Amino acid sequence: MGVRRVTRILIVDDNEYVRKHLRTLLQNADRSFIVCGEATDGQDAVTKAGELKPDVIILDLAMPVMDGVTAAREISKTSQRIAMFMYTLHTSTQLEVEARTAGIRGIVAKPAAADLVSLVREVARTNSAANTTAGGAAIVNGSTGSA
Repeated sequence: MGVRRVTRILIVDDNEYVRKHLRTLLQNADRSFIVCGEATDGQDAVTKAGELKPDVIILDLAMPVMDGVTAAREISKTSQRIAMFMYTLHTSTQLEVEARTAGIRGIVAKPAAADLVSLVREVARTNSAANTTAGGAAIVNGSTGSA
């Protein structure tokens, strides 16, 4: 039996309920998904990304201290290998462009949490977290978006 690669995930959201929901969703979806940490704002995310070295970061957009796009931009300066996804209530073409330039691989609307699991699985399957721009930033919102 082969060794299964663990995918380390950092969850960043100012809402404790959302963080707990994502932790449960991800860890129940795949035994190889390990939530290595949580952050409550963008600045905390930048710090924990450096300390914890996750494979994947899931970021909210609107947070106190530093928003998710700014945090992604800061994290991208020091670690190109981390796959980042935005999990937010706010999706738009403008956000997609900003997210892409900040190094975010995809945007998932909060009502479509199951799509987030699929994106993290794809990163784990291909082991391509270092390539944050090859596929562009996908918007997934469960009804009108595309993956």
